Amino acid sequence: MSYRTGGFLLACLVFLLVACASNGEDGAETMTHIGNWNGEIIIPGQPLEIEMTLDDEKGGTISIPAQGLEDYPLSTVEIKEDQQIVITMTIQGQVLSFDGTLNGQEMTGTFTQNGQAFPFELVKGNKEKEAEEDGEFLSIETEEGTLYGEIETPNSEGPHPVMLIIPGSGPTDRNGNSPAIPGKNDSLKLLAEELAENGIASLRYDKRGAGKNQQAVVAESSLKFEQFIEDAQGWLDLLANDPSYTKIGVIGHSQGSLTGIMAAQATPVDAFISLAGAGRPMNEVLYEQLEEQLSNKLLEESKAILDKLKNGEVTENVADELHSVFRPAVQPFLVSWMQYDPANELAKLSSPVLIVQGEHDIQVNQQEGIALQEASPEAEMVTINGMNHVLKEAPKEREANLQTYSDPSLPVASELMDEVIRFLNQHHFISE
Repeated sequence: MSYRTGGFLLACLVFLLVACASNGEDGAETMTHIGNWNGEIIIPGQPLEIEMTLDDEKGGTISIPAQGLEDYPLSTVEIKEDQQIVITMTIQGQVLSFDGTLNGQEMTGTFTQNGQAFPFELVKGNKEKEAEEDGEFLSIETEEGTLYGEIETPNSEGPHPVMLIIPGSGPTDRNGNSPAIPGKNDSLKLLAEELAENGIASLRYDKRGAGKNQQAVVAESSLKFEQFIEDAQGWLDLLANDPSYTKIGVIGHSQGSLTGIMAAQATPVDAFISLAGAGRPMNEVLYEQLEEQLSNKLLEESKAILDKLKNGEVTENVADELHSVFRPAVQPFLVSWMQYDPANELAKLSSPVLIVQGEHDIQVNQQEGIALQEASPEAEMVTINGMNHVLKEAPKEREANLQTYSDPSLPVASELMDEVIRFLNQHHFISE
């Protein structure tokens, strides 16, 4: 599902895997900005390290290691009077900006993303690269490039049951983090670690265009939802042919729930768990999200566009205010996504199913889980007290809830793991 943090439509800005950023001329009157810069965006409680390389001719690139973003092209670099500098980048049609001041070897100012503003501080010079995070990785070959996934293995002697963890929408990495959201939450990494402590291996992977799979990006205008399904099927096939694993299950988070449902239809699994998954077609869910945020005029236009997309039609005429959601390049993907009804598709699975919704999820409400369960009466549904969309215990109040999206020190909700392990034990997924 999409993310809705404060301001206009951040919820709907992380639908896609990839966006193309154009390089701009920097308009520089001085060359003092050219070179490497490193520092951080000062997000309360979770500073976000960044690295920039500014180039006079090409604009430059930015890397955000914690979110798997590496050498992403900046859109514009502009030097104004009095050593003022404005740097922009475009992700998912959303413009993010650094508005700062150059002072010798220092650059300070304000980072703005979708109405949220945080201070940033950079210093000029190369930063010593830290060693790459330890981990064991598997890979699969696809027509669109090699994909890598990290395997988390229990300390106990194998073979082990294994869960494929499928991330949600946007350029989400294997840990559950996205460059479209400031900070990181590490929700899927924490989930994998909890599973390992309970004797269950897991494989989690970066979406195309994120983390170790940044090189396997697919052009936005060419991307279809079926690509996500094919990727998940590839990972399931790999696990199914590996004698290291006894049983195979799927955990799909948010958009990953539908992806996992479709993959599990083609490659039967021993257990399926939907975490915060939608129960209705995406056009209905998206309209409901837009209804909370748009004026009547823009909402009417959105409905007209959604109706066309549902019927497989695209449109070039989109209001500027809606461009981030309905830009022409993204419409073919939306068309492909809207053709799936998650509830109807879930009913086709023969494996045991657990539907999990969070009591304080401000992105996917409990009605979505109810829709899934009504279509699959044999499936079990649980609501986790106090859990939000990133699987953390959080207050119901919106701003306090969103603060957990940038706090990797918070564990996943303990009740979530209790229910997951109970369900897997109940269906003999875990060997005694």
